[in-house]
Amino acid sequence: MGMVFDCEIQARLRDVNLGGHVDNVEAVRVLDEARLLFFRYVPVPGTDGRPGLLHDLPAQVTMLMGAQRIEYHAEMRFQPFQPFLVRIWVAHVGRTSITVDYELRVAPDQEPAVAAESTLVLWDTTTEAAWPISDEVRATLERYRNDPVALRPRPGA
Repeated sequence: MGMVFDCEIQARLRDVNLGGHVDNVEAVRVLDEARLLFFRYVPVPGTDGRPGLLHDLPAQVTMLMGAQRIEYHAEMRFQPFQPFLVRIWVAHVGRTSITVDYELRVAPDQEPAVAAESTLVLWDTTTEAAWPISDEVRATLERYRNDPVALRPRPGA
């Protein structure tokens, strides 16, 4: 099993809808913030202190969202000064894409309120084509590789 990245994302009053719970769109924002921290700032042992899973990417390569799947398992009520807890890891490394999985909790002792996966395509802005993942980038990503998050089967699957 690989490593996982746990982080806290501060809840904001603007995250709450008229019903008093965290809006589903804001839950996606929380996942986006966690993903940014993961790819840019996660500690990677053996890399001379350079943080972030993508520290070896060429300057012209960026990430594009290819797909997202999000499941809401429990209501998330806003609690002032209580951050959301996000666990994120790499579930799959393809030829030109990465799938990351998440669990979002509202308290450490609770089951995940949200489970999700995102598939990200590495995109070369110079060639305007998908960038084949190099051995160096793949090796770094593999340090955080774990089993996929448990999502419900898709209808008809």
